Amino acid sequence: MQTLLRTLLAEYETHFSRLEGATLRSAHFPDLPGKIKVAIGMRRVGKTYFLWQAIQNRIQQQKVPIERILYLNFEDDRLLPCTQEKLAQLLEAFYQIYPENYDHPCYFFLDEIQNVENWALVIRRFQDSRKVDIYLSGSSAKLLSKELATALRGRSIAVEIWPYSFEEYLHAYDLKLKEGPLNQRNYDRLFQYLDQYLIRGGFPETIAIDEIYRRQILQDYVELVILRDIVERYQIKNISLLKSLIQNLIKNNACLFSVNKFVNDAKSQGFLSSKNTVYDYLMYLEDAYLIFPVSLFSESLRQVQSNPRKIYVIDTGLTQAYTLSLNKNYGHLFENMVFLDFKRQGAKIYYYLTQERYEVDFLIEDRQGHRKLYQVCWNTEDPDTLARETRALEAAKKELKIPGELITPRSYLEGL
Repeated sequence: MQTLLRTLLAEYETHFSRLEGATLRSAHFPDLPGKIKVAIGMRRVGKTYFLWQAIQNRIQQQKVPIERILYLNFEDDRLLPCTQEKLAQLLEAFYQIYPENYDHPCYFFLDEIQNVENWALVIRRFQDSRKVDIYLSGSSAKLLSKELATALRGRSIAVEIWPYSFEEYLHAYDLKLKEGPLNQRNYDRLFQYLDQYLIRGGFPETIAIDEIYRRQILQDYVELVILRDIVERYQIKNISLLKSLIQNLIKNNACLFSVNKFVNDAKSQGFLSSKNTVYDYLMYLEDAYLIFPVSLFSESLRQVQSNPRKIYVIDTGLTQAYTLSLNKNYGHLFENMVFLDFKRQGAKIYYYLTQERYEVDFLIEDRQGHRKLYQVCWNTEDPDTLARETRALEAAKKELKIPGELITPRSYLEGL
């Protein structure tokens, strides 16, 4: 085991140098001693680079010797299959190679830990018995926050990793704004990049490649989630229905989704379906960080349950990857992007219907419990559209007695 680990340590050390010039993620692990930190998120969002970023910070900023850092990727074929016993042997081998580490704080970075059987038992033992700070990553549907609480008995804290935000996208292209007010020249330039971002999305691997390849890679991401994180995990038999549902949701992002209508349409197309099955699939898709249903805000549970939910997607690039039409619905893409910004902030998200059934896109409750309404409007040049969006927002502000804000491309870019 020592021979294998020495080989892996030497190889992975060369990987860390690849971070030079890479896009730094805006997320970060909290500085909470005694807590096991876990990065979760959909496949291919950059969890491995996020771990490497944390390693680089330890080495460069905190001056931790490389000999006190252990990084292992459990999608490496040389480590598979990895049992509880093999994981324990690997961690013990680290101390056998560097016995002086018994007396010093060490740092374990264990990537895709869900591939190890009974991993939590070993992690808890090392957390209790050694001077070690442990960082884990895993694909969400096999390493859910609700399961971490059980597996690690309250000793962990999860950090969600998402595709690039628009600001991270700009950093990836090394685009910097001039200081001061946003003049027309900078606005036009930024608006062009915003247009590109909404179409390309924020998956790190795909933002800079040709459209034909990007579409295929993004579709492959979805297929991988379907197979590995949903079908295998939940033993799904009706795969055709699941794929039909996913395509329907991705193509119609930022729209209301009726389970009853989908079930009826599916039956007319020959699918065996039921409302309970579709509700289960929606829950699985949310656990896999692919699709996010948003409920109506109301004090009445009956109203919440009787109204459809709005659907958002993990990345706007996926919508374009599944859409054949040349007409791009920037209004829905922009609204989806704003939704993802709120998710990154850890907010609770609802939509709202006024007494006159005017729709407001978001009612947000932040981590401090403060509520605010947001209406998203892409096309402010159409006076009818602007009047409609403003009317709904003003009515909601009056009914709920909470503040509200209209988000337009200009106001969004001015806020960067």
